[in-house]
Amino acid sequence: MLLVGSNMTNFPVLSLHIGGEIARTRQAVIDPENLEIIAYTLDGPIIHNDPEVGDILDLRDVREVSEQGFIVNSSDVFTTRDDVVRLDEILSLDFDLVGLKVIDQKGKKIGKIVDYTIDSGSFMVYQLIVQRPIMSSFLDPQLTINRSQIVEINDFKIVIKNSSSQVKIKKDSSKTEEDFVPNFVNPFRKPSYAPEEESSSSKISE
Repeated sequence: MLLVGSNMTNFPVLSLHIGGEIARTRQAVIDPENLEIIAYTLDGPIIHNDPEVGDILDLRDVREVSEQGFIVNSSDVFTTRDDVVRLDEILSLDFDLVGLKVIDQKGKKIGKIVDYTIDSGSFMVYQLIVQRPIMSSFLDPQLTINRSQIVEINDFKIVIKNSSSQVKIKKDSSKTEEDFVPNFVNPFRKPSYAPEEESSSSKISE
């Protein structure tokens, strides 16, 4: 399943402990070496009002990603950059994909990154969504570039392989909807069947 990066900003964080929202995501923390999203910085009243609550969600502490939000046990899993060396090192890089130039190995400008998609299983950036330059945007205003085409990343640009046949026009993002079964009871998940149909439907395990 693919998730759109921009949809994961201001995304709810839900607590199983209190049965509701406790924070919202603010910015993805991306490791530029492999384009893995390792955490999200957070915002919300509980973070501002309680100095003992951290402002970073390490994705290793997420129980599930659902349509309602990131589901965690409680705010106790929130951390700070000082608590985890890896987080501090990557946050210090201040790396952000959106806005980076994309060029090919011959130096030809492909465009600028405006969004990306994420593999929900690994939280690796799977595709770059690139806005084409004005002169090229009449035929294909946006392109998607698979991560396999990337050959170099730095603070200013991403270099991809030369073959234009590897770059595809952006597909309908509506096909990236979530479709999976959680491995624990999720109180935030809506029932997948209508109540009036329960008696006639196949038996559902408790």
